[in-house]
Amino acid sequence: MLKAIHLLGSSSGFVSYRFRKPQPNTGFSLISIPSRKPIVTTSETLLLPASQVHTHKCCFRDFRMSSTHSKSGASSSSVAIQSTGNIRKINFCQFCGGPNKHEIPDGEEKVRAICTRCGKITYENPKMVVGCLIEHDKKILMCRRKIHPSHGLWTLPAGYMEIGESAAEGAIRETWEEANAEVEVQSLFAQLDIPLISQTYLIFLAKLKNPHFSPGPESSECQLFELDDIPFDSLAFSSMLVTLNLYIEDIKVGRPKFHYGVINKRPGTSPSEIHAYTLDYHMQS
Repeated sequence: MLKAIHLLGSSSGFVSYRFRKPQPNTGFSLISIPSRKPIVTTSETLLLPASQVHTHKCCFRDFRMSSTHSKSGASSSSVAIQSTGNIRKINFCQFCGGPNKHEIPDGEEKVRAICTRCGKITYENPKMVVGCLIEHDKKILMCRRKIHPSHGLWTLPAGYMEIGESAAEGAIRETWEEANAEVEVQSLFAQLDIPLISQTYLIFLAKLKNPHFSPGPESSECQLFELDDIPFDSLAFSSMLVTLNLYIEDIKVGRPKFHYGVINKRPGTSPSEIHAYTLDYHMQS
């Protein structure tokens, strides 16, 4: 249910990190839906290695930084992370409906919407998009979009996380809604931050619980693709392009990793130009 215009696209300059390997005898909790009807649960939703439940023991090492070129030929240097998101003007207070003024509150550094009547501040936060990269018989399940934006193009099942659910539960629900597929989440595969549109993607590796799937209300078609047959010439979003490229690279070396990166759109390009981006600050475990 990706209903926001997605301004994203392919890899360029990056910072690469490696995470310290988890301690032996650690694993991932599995999240699954036991019936054909989606069920939201509140227990056993942790997907970090068990050794990291209370204390995050993962650290960076083998730090490497490079400045390379994007496919467009533009240079991209991984020197400093910059926020490129736009500030939206909020005219009325969400609490009392009074008119807002826009200024920097005392003790803060950013312009905020402050109510001139009740004095409360309206804060805006990034949207979380969750989805699944579903493996079945060495194939990947994808959906053709039946809605705008990117109508008729292919994507992994994904959409906005809802209030009251975990990221894994949201990814499972979105997969059910878009592909009528029951899945079992295995691990977190990628976190991709998109500052320009204030979104963060969390993509989970998942398996089909059974081989049944069909298009949901927002999909016109669902299909399993061999890796060599993935429709890269008709993908809906740059985030999907990044995710699938990272997955294929991992498969070539023998195992999926965890990836973090920042997708930055090349200035002056349109939303439909999914290759017009750089993948910066690429960290992988």
